[in-house]
Amino acid sequence: MRRAGPYDGAVLVKWIRCTVVDRQAFEEEQRKRTGLPAEPGFRGQGGGWSKVHPEVAHVFAFWDNRVFYDSFMARTGHARAAARRATCRDMQVKLFEYRFDVKTGFEPHFTDADTVRVAHSQVREDRVDHFALMQQKVWNPAMAGSPGMLRGVFGEAPGSEFLVLSMWASGAERGKYRPSSVDRLTARAETEADVEAITGDVVRLDPSWTV
Repeated sequence: MRRAGPYDGAVLVKWIRCTVVDRQAFEEEQRKRTGLPAEPGFRGQGGGWSKVHPEVAHVFAFWDNRVFYDSFMARTGHARAAARRATCRDMQVKLFEYRFDVKTGFEPHFTDADTVRVAHSQVREDRVDHFALMQQKVWNPAMAGSPGMLRGVFGEAPGSEFLVLSMWASGAERGKYRPSSVDRLTARAETEADVEAITGDVVRLDPSWTV
């Protein structure tokens, strides 16, 4: 894949989540993405299987901006969507605009990571600024100081939706981010006052899906 430097402008983060009904066909389809690095504006893609729900797959892709992404989808989106529909159900596709790093120097590559933690939050409209500030002031320093945490990204979508994506060197290192610490940080950040709903997952990356 094309290695990219740290982000310095608007970047699009795409997150696909689906329940796979034909695992072999789905994995074969993921391995056919070798042409992506030649696409203008493409920065990187990776994904894998949920550790909590083994039949659930996640794919994360990064583009320089919406213009490049929309051009790509206009040419190839129909065929790609049809291929995925044939192998999975309950597919959710969400796009987020990059806001800031979770730990400095984010790069959209997956080759050194084993595990991804994804958190998706629906935030109360009047608490959006506070939620973003607490991510910077409370959550980011805690995550950045955790052993094995490599890098991450904080993104925003219309409708007060936010994505926190963090990459870890191993699942064991991610496991050291203990529930007691999370509870303490949640209280300090007043997360319950900020969010209407939050969902998350831990993903074991499949190296053969990395582009």
